[in-house]
Amino acid sequence: MMLKPAFPLDHSPERLFCDLTQSWSAVGGGVGTYLRRKRAHILENTSHRHLMILPGTQDRIEEDGRAITAWVRSPNVPFSPNYRLLLRNGAVRRVLGQFMPDVIECQDAYNLPWAALGHREQHPHTALVAGYMTDFPTVYVERPFQKVVGRAAARAAGRLCYRYCGNLYRQFDAVYALSNYGGGNTLRGLGVENVFILPLGVEMGDFSPSLRDWELRRSLGVGDDQPLLIYVGRLDIEKRPDIVVEALRQLPSELGAKLVVLGDGPFRQQFEALKDSRIITPGFVNDRPTLARWLASSDIYVSAMPNETFGVSVIEAQASGLPVVGVAAGAMLERVLPGMGRLGPVGDSTAMAANILEVWRGDHRAMGEAGRDYVAGEFTWRHSMDVLFGNVIPAAMARRHGHETIAATPATAPLAAA
Repeated sequence: MMLKPAFPLDHSPERLFCDLTQSWSAVGGGVGTYLRRKRAHILENTSHRHLMILPGTQDRIEEDGRAITAWVRSPNVPFSPNYRLLLRNGAVRRVLGQFMPDVIECQDAYNLPWAALGHREQHPHTALVAGYMTDFPTVYVERPFQKVVGRAAARAAGRLCYRYCGNLYRQFDAVYALSNYGGGNTLRGLGVENVFILPLGVEMGDFSPSLRDWELRRSLGVGDDQPLLIYVGRLDIEKRPDIVVEALRQLPSELGAKLVVLGDGPFRQQFEALKDSRIITPGFVNDRPTLARWLASSDIYVSAMPNETFGVSVIEAQASGLPVVGVAAGAMLERVLPGMGRLGPVGDSTAMAANILEVWRGDHRAMGEAGRDYVAGEFTWRHSMDVLFGNVIPAAMARRHGHETIAATPATAPLAAA
């Protein structure tokens, strides 16, 4: 049941909303895209202020009217040069104490939530919101541990981390996941209350099949009757681009398929060392128009990531008119519906190759059109911000102040239309 929020934000007094994360990259990433859209919404549609506390090269504070950015000196993440580890909770607490936000939203599950919780202990009226952006017990613990300690011990470590997640998120006033299969159902199973589903968005005007660049295709040696596959994202073990590359190399040579691997990370050098002319590695693209041109100029989007919590790159590809070949796990189950592509088993490059062939030899253009229509109807940034500021944040503030508020999205509820 949807109740009237006790803290409507449209006409409320000026408030300061704070976002605290280490999942920030200056050149893209799902969290960075979300935070940029959130800041734009606050500045363009409200009278409120926005504070972001982010990892940077040095300690400094930038104030530009109602937009405040506090950079906290942080080291680079090993093997991931676009990200930094924000470990200095004391520095974070000092920034929070200086600006005293009304609401703190945290998109990480590691040390930073404890900085927010510590601040609330001293300032009990501060509402706390948590976003479940990464399924880290599986991605960063269970899966890599299997290679070192075996499956049984790795699963035990994963269960321990999920218990940690339950204990952590139950302390927040509101929690959102990006999809039911990508975290919402898991959190509810851990006893976390007030779990909302906050779907992210895509700018349909920025991503479109009309941006297809025939010269770009020809420069890659791809004919009009040959498939150009594309993957966009980090090239690391979490995203499993190695499965995508293996699938490409199993396709019949007479097909003439090529694969664009758009991104950077540890796997890039391995792919380039193969010296396979079918694999194209342009590196990381740091501007949206270039990304949109790459996507629109391709034919099929391919991803082997089994633990997507949402899949921003997937809906950007769908907005560009591409069918998707992926895996039947995580948020992929909610992103790629029947008639929009094919989903196969996790970690199976042979099955992925077969699905690529099936999509290419089928009506792949109709699949791409179906995906674009679906994204246009479901996933807009306006809808995301309506859910965040109309449901999630009012619920957190009301709970913190002891008022009745909006009920969270149940596990069985369908995704709301935009």
